[in-house]
Order: sequence, then structure tokens, then C-alpha cells
Amino acid sequence: MNFSCPAPSRSTDRVTLAHGGGGRLTRELVEQIILPAMGQTAERAEGDGADISGAGDRLAFSADGHVISPLFFPGGDIGSLAVFGTTNDLAMCGAQPLHLAMCWILEEGLPMEIVQRIAVSIGESARLCGVEVVTGDTKVVDKGKGDGLYLASSGVGKIELAQTPSPKRIWPGDQVILSGDVGRHSIAVLSVRQGLEFEMTIRSDCAPLANPVLSLIRAGVNIHCLRDLTRGGLATALLEIASASKKGIVFGEKAIPVHPEVEAVCELLGLNPLYAACEGRFICILPATETSRALDILRGNETTRSACVIGEVTEENAGEVRMETVTGIERTLDWLSGEQLPRIC
Repeated sequence: MNFSCPAPSRSTDRVTLAHGGGGRLTRELVEQIILPAMGQTAERAEGDGADISGAGDRLAFSADGHVISPLFFPGGDIGSLAVFGTTNDLAMCGAQPLHLAMCWILEEGLPMEIVQRIAVSIGESARLCGVEVVTGDTKVVDKGKGDGLYLASSGVGKIELAQTPSPKRIWPGDQVILSGDVGRHSIAVLSVRQGLEFEMTIRSDCAPLANPVLSLIRAGVNIHCLRDLTRGGLATALLEIASASKKGIVFGEKAIPVHPEVEAVCELLGLNPLYAACEGRFICILPATETSRALDILRGNETTRSACVIGEVTEENAGEVRMETVTGIERTLDWLSGEQLPRIC
């Protein structure tokens, strides 16, 4: 690895300072300021990864930043989150993850025990995903200016689909498959952050998604669109796809699996599980004729054993997402103005 920062001193067991060598507002920031400054358009940035194919293999590339607080939570930590988050973004491009890069932003005074635990977690998670962390960097910032540790990761994968999954490929009549229950990651992190105690420990859904996605691809399932449910959760992912495709999406509230404990906590705190971040869930949009086979494949994988159909693509209400509530009333979902829970990934 290309670590340019001097190694922390072990005599103090702390990092020492070394100078030198999902909501509407976020969407508007990216589309109105960041992309135009780089000469890009919203259409070019409709997902969390990009097709960078050249003359040889078709490649996908993704980059991500991780600022979660706290660093450790039930079901994971910032290290596993960085590995799974980056490889999941590549999987949503229909790619097999191959290589990762990891940049550590360390705060002066961070205990070396924490650095060691996270390094081990990154290594174990990378091996689980079948990828190698091939390069990286470290930087140290002044005490009080880094909140312990931030990680910036990037990854490269080999695209295995003839056509990269995209909202532009969805069509009226396509069905929407959800890979599992929603909201557990947000509530798991919140429980530790706020010191909340529940009757049972709610564990994050943080998990790698490449294997179930690649199982679909290698079985020849005709996938039109893939999207993992991170910041903004299921609702925001559907809104992004509807907006980019100029198609309508309708789903049933009863069809969405939510863990009873998660549902109870969300009701207590005034949170909506449909907008709660997940780190091991995705939606797959595909022709109705492919649904049964896709469900059989996904339910054979531990991570996606609860996969289910939740809705479909429509010609009506272009660009909108509509939900049939448990009372039978249909209502239109809206973008969040901000984040329900900041620092969630």
C-alpha cells in the first residue's frame, strides 16, 4: 500500500499528529453545483457507480466516503461498512468487485486499539467479498477536528451484464423486487448513538450484496435496474429511479417487510422506516416474466432469503412514486428535505 503518512507512535498507543505527506438538498447540491462544475450531467450520475469501459474489459468504478458515528454498532463497524458499501455500489452496476483502495483520515489521539480493530474488520470483510485492498493512504488531522476516524474508499469491478443496469431501461409492467426487510441499519446505529435500550438488540443489515446479484446475472436473469438502499432508504431509491426514468412506480405498504422492533422504535421516535438507511438491501427492477425465477435465486442466499415483490412500474404518474397504504388509500411519496438521521454511513 502507498501509505504516505508516518506510522503512529506505539509508545503512547494513540495516533500522533504528523503534518505533511439522501434528501432533496443533497440532490440539488449534486445536480446544481457539483456536476455542472465538472462538466457532467445528472444523467451521467444516476447511480453510485460509473461504467468506465474502454477497449478491453467493461469496468465499473465507484468511490464512497464513510463518516458514521459511532464507529462501532451492532452488526458492523466503519471498516466493514466501507468494504460492503463500495462493493455493493459496484454490484449495482452489474459488476463483480475486484479491487479496493482505502484512505484513512485519522484524528490525533485516536487509540491504536481502535485502529487495529477496524483494520482487522476491513481485512476480514474484503476476504468475505473476494476482493483485495490494493492501495490506500493515511492522513492525520488535529485533535478535535476529525471525530476519531473517517474512511474514503474506492473500487473497481468487472461488469458482467451486456447492458449496465439503469433507470432508463425500466418499462411499464416491470416488477420491483426488494431483497429484505428495511430500516434496521438506521435503528441499530441510533440505538448506540443515543444509548437506547430495547428488549432485543437490533442488528444492522450491513452485508455484501455482490453474490446474490451475480447469481441473478449468471443465471441469465434480464435485469433492468438495480439500486442499493443507503441514505434515504427505500423511498428515496424509488424516487431517484422514477425521476431518472420518467416512469411511475407504485407499491403496497403492506408488502414492505419491517422488523417489528424497528417498526415500534420508528413509531416511538416519529421516524419513517421507508426513508431509513439500509446497508445490505437492494431493489431489482425486471420484467414480470423474470420475477419467479429471480425470487427463487435470491431466496437461496442467506442475505436475500426474504426477497419479495413490492410493486411495479407504470406509465401513469410519470416521475412519481405512489404507495397504497394499509388503509387502501393511495398517496404520493415526496423527497425528504434533509436526512432523518445524519452520520449514518
